[in-house]
Amino acid sequence: MTFRKGARLDPGQVRDVRARGGALAVGGGIGGIVLVAIFLLLGGNPSDLPADLLTGQTVGTGQESDLTEECQTGADANLRDDCRIVGYVNSVQAYWTEAVDGYTPALTTFFTQAVNTGCGTASSAVGPFYCPPDESVYIDLGFFDQLETRFGAEGGPFAEAYVIAHEYGHHIQNLLGDLQPGGGTGAESHAVRTELQADCYAGVWASHAVETGYLEPITPEQVAQALDAASAVGDDRIQEQTQGQVNPETWTHGSSEQRQAWFRTGLDSGDPNDCDTFSADI
Repeated sequence: MTFRKGARLDPGQVRDVRARGGALAVGGGIGGIVLVAIFLLLGGNPSDLPADLLTGQTVGTGQESDLTEECQTGADANLRDDCRIVGYVNSVQAYWTEAVDGYTPALTTFFTQAVNTGCGTASSAVGPFYCPPDESVYIDLGFFDQLETRFGAEGGPFAEAYVIAHEYGHHIQNLLGDLQPGGGTGAESHAVRTELQADCYAGVWASHAVETGYLEPITPEQVAQALDAASAVGDDRIQEQTQGQVNPETWTHGSSEQRQAWFRTGLDSGDPNDCDTFSADI
């Protein structure tokens, strides 16, 4: 996706604590991205995660960097990866500000390895996540490389946009009182319905993205990037790749087909009211 060159970015919506000095070593490695992410999403405390998920990581505690000089316009978003994410954050929040009465902006934090959050300390192993207590989105931008190398997605800018918009979908759920702890597991579980609604909300934003003033018209190729990313993180696909078999009873996010379908539902209708996955046949 190409940003409008003259669009004015608001880097104040993003906090950057990547590789800051004065880091604090904490106790995990890479593993369990999807299951840990849902643990956090549904109210779990990262401090309660197995210690091996944090071994060898560091938590940045030094001075934050300032993206103000680097990320000023859409032209910068077309040149720099981090500025591109700033642009997506700006666009997503611009849409929801108009769509949801009383919308409260959510800060996005860029980090590497590990980060302190309102949910506790989390490592990059959890992938991008939304923390309800501090109403913030957290992401190690290295996840986008993992999306391709580990999950087999084709990648591309709009795959990144889908990930960001999905996490802000959880923020909308939180504001509306739909983000509840204890989602359980299984193809029909509350957890799966929660994730599919966030996918649908991501599609709704995509339907209105150009109207926010940040982006050029979306192309079919860019929509395909988002759909491919949604498919790559489907429970069935991940289980087939990692376990060699599919077990719907343990699903927490939904199948590849479901995730694509609900993103497409939001994209085609552009209406958040069509994203009621809690009462719909999913």
